[in-house]
Amino acid sequence: MTFNICVLASGSSGNCVYVGTETTRILIDAGLSGRETSARLGALDVELSEINAICVTHEHSDHKASLGIISRNHGIPVYANKGTLDAIETDSRMHGIKWNIFTTGQSFDIGDLTIEPFSVPHDSYEPVGYIVRAGQVKAGIVTDMGMATTLIRERLKDCDVAIIESNHDEELLRASERPWSIKQRIAGRQGHLSNKQAAELISEITGPKLKTVFLAHLSSDCNDQHLAIKEVTDTLKKQDISGVDVKLTYSSRISDLVSL
Repeated sequence: MTFNICVLASGSSGNCVYVGTETTRILIDAGLSGRETSARLGALDVELSEINAICVTHEHSDHKASLGIISRNHGIPVYANKGTLDAIETDSRMHGIKWNIFTTGQSFDIGDLTIEPFSVPHDSYEPVGYIVRAGQVKAGIVTDMGMATTLIRERLKDCDVAIIESNHDEELLRASERPWSIKQRIAGRQGHLSNKQAAELISEITGPKLKTVFLAHLSSDCNDQHLAIKEVTDTLKKQDISGVDVKLTYSSRISDLVSL
């Protein structure tokens, strides 16, 4: 079995992750337009009509933008917990979705993939991260979190690949022209992870299986790709951790495709 994972988009303008095997293909979030989602899947030789399910992390617009139209047009079922469902259904554009409701903390199967949702701290109703398993391969996906809890660290251990938020550089955030209230929200425990926090988390979860880490949800004005990569690689080097390929994700194009 081949396990493929690619970040189609990551950032405040839209988030979407593709995970697939030979027989099962899913999206984590649908924050791009339907047309752009189709185009970026096409770069992987995958048709939108081949997607078996969409799993939603939370209700913010950059994670759900095309959820309704994609689900309706292609008959794709959507998986979410009750809190996320209740929040999304207040948006009239999301009517007609084929919902499958899961309980956070309880795993479920989609084809030959096993999905394990777990709670994360973020300023939404019932946000989750996901562990996705296929055979012996394990991927961890956590794109929005204000802090790395013990639960998050435990769930991300023994992953082969992880997608982890590295939203902002702390100095750039402080120096930005954003309102102080926004800065507090971003840096707070229900906000977003900084480069430094991401580096600490990655160093804590690194084990013999982890080969690839994607840095996700980089802020366009409060972060820099070089700073994000340097923070993580320097932290790993200081702790004599090697063999982990640190990759970037982008808002304007797909990331590298990782096949396991």
